[in-house]
Amino acid sequence: MKKKLYIETLGCAMNVRDSEHIVAELGAKEAYELTDRMEEADLLIINTCSVREKPVAKLFSEIGHFRKRRKEGAKIGVTGCTASHLGEEIIRRAPYVDFVLGARNVSKITKVLQTPHAVEVEIDHDESTYPFGDYRSNPYKAMVNISIGCDKQCTFCIVPATRGEEVSIPSELIVGEVRRAVDAGAKEVILLGQNVNNYGRRFSAGEDEVSDFTGLLRRVSEVEGLERIRFQSPHPLHMDDAFLEEFAANPKICPQIHVPLQSGSTRLLKRMKRGYSKEWFLDRCARIREMVPGVTISTDIIVGFPGETEEDFAETMEVLETVRFDQMFSFRYSPRPHTAAAEYDDQVPEDVAAERLRRLQTRHDAIVDEIMASQEGLIKEVYFEELRPGGRVAGRAEDGRLVSVEGSEELLGRILPVRITRAMRRSLEGEIV
Repeated sequence: MKKKLYIETLGCAMNVRDSEHIVAELGAKEAYELTDRMEEADLLIINTCSVREKPVAKLFSEIGHFRKRRKEGAKIGVTGCTASHLGEEIIRRAPYVDFVLGARNVSKITKVLQTPHAVEVEIDHDESTYPFGDYRSNPYKAMVNISIGCDKQCTFCIVPATRGEEVSIPSELIVGEVRRAVDAGAKEVILLGQNVNNYGRRFSAGEDEVSDFTGLLRRVSEVEGLERIRFQSPHPLHMDDAFLEEFAANPKICPQIHVPLQSGSTRLLKRMKRGYSKEWFLDRCARIREMVPGVTISTDIIVGFPGETEEDFAETMEVLETVRFDQMFSFRYSPRPHTAAAEYDDQVPEDVAAERLRRLQTRHDAIVDEIMASQEGLIKEVYFEELRPGGRVAGRAEDGRLVSVEGSEELLGRILPVRITRAMRRSLEGEIV
């Protein structure tokens, strides 16, 4: 009998892809197969996130839960960004954990599995050319890493300390992975990186024939059978005109883009070391709206960053009103270890930050309700990829909106026109035309 693996993934899409790499490695080299039942697993892994404070606090609660529910002899492993920055502290606080594996060390999973209390958290380990297997949790779309690490020094962000310096993956490896995914049935690819449009900054294997993200988008779009390209996350600083023109003109690139604002105050953006101004951000979003009719723009916003005044927050609200984001991921600032902002002496009181976050989210909800109501009656091309309860099938329209219809598994993997009949805040319902 094969051994059973249970894996819980927290955080971003890159963590999801790391988990897929772990599954591929363990399946190929240690004969593990996935289970969704914790009690039958021989190995339990939690793949962690440390971008915000709550996921870190959740880690020790969750591994304690693992310990209570695991069967006798089952191992527990902690992987991901929290593993990178806590390292041996995890085993000191929870000695029943069998190994700790950092986010930059995924290829070492079989090594740590065989080493009691192993801790592998080097952030300079280079996996940019490692031949991971092709396991995917969703056969209809493929997440493909195009870079690892991050060279930015945003004062609020722990990622450079957990994922190391930025290294681009050779374009031939990326295109080859996309081809294999398409051959296996995927029609859509999602290109992943901390700053995807900074692709080409550094290659560990020497210079590459593709020197920037715009060139990579062109190469990937040449893959026969690939119908849709998405990517996350780009950085506003690197949204030059050539990139925007490719985004607008390439028919395989979906009209959906994430443009992380963080703050609408140029003063705070400088303090965050984001590298762009409020004016640059607004100009890029205006050009995107002009060049790509019907585009959806999402964003990230931090409220209560150290030193944020009511005037700074008002500028963030102004950007919200101007751009009218289709989706927004918004959070109260939380100090993270290994970041400059954690040491600033003008932290915003929690109650003030919470009240501002409430105002931001309330206004955004109203904007989204207006946007979604305008979708009723439209016809959208939907790529169906997921069965839902109640005899429904869901998928994404080209603009990234979630759409469901009545149907069954024969719709999976197909792109079909759907007339929108009902709009909700987070999703749409429709009928196949």
